[in-house]
Amino acid sequence: MYWCTDEVAPNDRFDYWREVRSKGLFGVTAELARERRADFFGEFSLRQLGGAGLVELKASPYAVERSSSDIADAPGDAICVYQQLGSGGWFGGLRGSDFAIANGSFATSHTDLPYRTAPLGAGGFHLRILKIPVSIIPGQDKRMRELAPRTFGDPTLAPLLEACFAELGEASRDQGADDATSLVQALAHLALIERGIVRPGSRRGQAALRTARLAQARRLIARHLQNPHLAPTVVADELGISVRHLHMLFETAEKTFSQTVTDERLKQSRRLMREAPERLIADIAASCGFESLATYYRVFNAAYGMAPGDFRAQGSDRR
Repeated sequence: MYWCTDEVAPNDRFDYWREVRSKGLFGVTAELARERRADFFGEFSLRQLGGAGLVELKASPYAVERSSSDIADAPGDAICVYQQLGSGGWFGGLRGSDFAIANGSFATSHTDLPYRTAPLGAGGFHLRILKIPVSIIPGQDKRMRELAPRTFGDPTLAPLLEACFAELGEASRDQGADDATSLVQALAHLALIERGIVRPGSRRGQAALRTARLAQARRLIARHLQNPHLAPTVVADELGISVRHLHMLFETAEKTFSQTVTDERLKQSRRLMREAPERLIADIAASCGFESLATYYRVFNAAYGMAPGDFRAQGSDRR
């Protein structure tokens, strides 16, 4: 689902926005002065992944409240993990103190507890939100429904959350259903670790941390693809773990470290051929870290049963 206010007349944008946001996320009371509504802009996307809903929301400034009556009209019974993007935001819970959340920070809450929120500054809202139904989270605990809005206080969890969100976006584009499910569960349990409901050393806690660290390792691989000498030591050093620990992370995945590097290089080369059809294949191969053009052709053909040039020609035919 994707919707943008550009699709309707200016005077109707805010009313349509309230309706779309409520259907895609959960019901709220949204307020904006009538004289400002014609200038309102909002953009909303929703993707279903691993039993959860991944929302990205951008909007002009306005005031939001999820009141007791909103909750009664549209109960959600889900845990939300928020990634704040843009200029930051303010949250005020009716059962807790107010707090600000900075760009890049994370917060969590249960959908069926009241709160108020507004963006900080003139930049408006920019949030990424994962809405995880409590029913799909293993190990039911009544405290899951008592999570008033709060930021993550443990700074060691932020890079793990960021990696999981990034991987979830990749899984949605590549239609990796199994990966999406494990990432959703990891994000849920990282939130519950933060709130003291799941112990980091428990089976569920360890599984969540392992999935998140594997996501971090994959993000680092993607960052260093251009390096033809990318080795486990490079990634292990940046993660602050041993090479043995790194290989243990990949033992739980479908592919080894080296297979993951090759797979990421091939996927990147395919993206570049689609996005830049005029670019030389030799240049693409080098930019993806292949040591030689001959190696690239051999590996590409083994993976896809065709040469890179044939893949590019297929794309041209479809256009």
